[in-house]
Amino acid sequence: MKNNQTTPEIDLVYLWVDGNDPAWQAKRGTFTGNFDNSPTNCKGRYTDNDELKYSLRSVLMYAPWIRKVFIVTDNQTPKWIDTANPKIRIVDHTEIIPPTSLPCFNSSLIEKFLYRIPDLSDHFLYANDDMLINRPVTKSDFFTADGFPIIRLTKKPFRRLRWLWREKIMRKPLKNYSITLGVASQTVCDKYGVYYTGMPHHNIDAYLKNDCRRMAEDVMKAEFIANAGNHTRSDSDIQRIVFSYAALAEKRGQLRYVDQHESMLVQIHKSHHYERLRKMNPIFFCMNDSEYCSDSDRVRMKEYLDERFPEKSTFEK
Repeated sequence: MKNNQTTPEIDLVYLWVDGNDPAWQAKRGTFTGNFDNSPTNCKGRYTDNDELKYSLRSVLMYAPWIRKVFIVTDNQTPKWIDTANPKIRIVDHTEIIPPTSLPCFNSSLIEKFLYRIPDLSDHFLYANDDMLINRPVTKSDFFTADGFPIIRLTKKPFRRLRWLWREKIMRKPLKNYSITLGVASQTVCDKYGVYYTGMPHHNIDAYLKNDCRRMAEDVMKAEFIANAGNHTRSDSDIQRIVFSYAALAEKRGQLRYVDQHESMLVQIHKSHHYERLRKMNPIFFCMNDSEYCSDSDRVRMKEYLDERFPEKSTFEK
């Protein structure tokens, strides 16, 4: 796409955790006990497979215009990170999350406070550590000429009806992720009178810091406060898509529906997804670990990423 020279500086924010850290495991254990194989509490949700290292390599390769990278952690620092690099900063939970919400093992809650990161640019991107860029991108791939975020969703026009059918007719419970998406949709519907059914595309998203602040401290203050004690994932959480839905409702964001040619979710336990990734050659891809994955699946993923992004980045020691 055409480069937008008028777009302000843009930062990139990650959440990161080393689930193999005994100190972190002990802290988390007081709230949740041991890992189980549920979608919300499985090993794959917290295990560090060096995805962040490869994600940063992809950023430096395909989005070198990023001003600064912030990595939000719980008193942890990746061993390979060069903290002397002025373009990168580790942000501890205590810097942005209120004491009443600490300790926090709930990404849905942590994401509500990203706008509080010191020195964060007003235009910023947010990614999980398993999200990568696969081809060159420019600022105009994330923000419009007017400075509004481009909001990528996957089209699901019958999502609401399908989920009602599943719950009410088939008597099959929804997963936590689906429930929190529904909460976000309903929250925006209550505020603005429109119910969005588009699903997150599972990759890097764009936000305006001041709009996030306004949602958290004014428009949705009561709803966010009600969730402030959810130290671990809860069905009452409001998924971060709420910021994007609100931006669309206020006409402060540009909707773009995407498919696997633009943004692809790779389930790492499915070997044929790697072939599909090569065939589709999307702009973005996410290496999704889950309750279905084994350690051998994680080894295969790391081998793929090492082959795809072999060059050490300046973010590494």
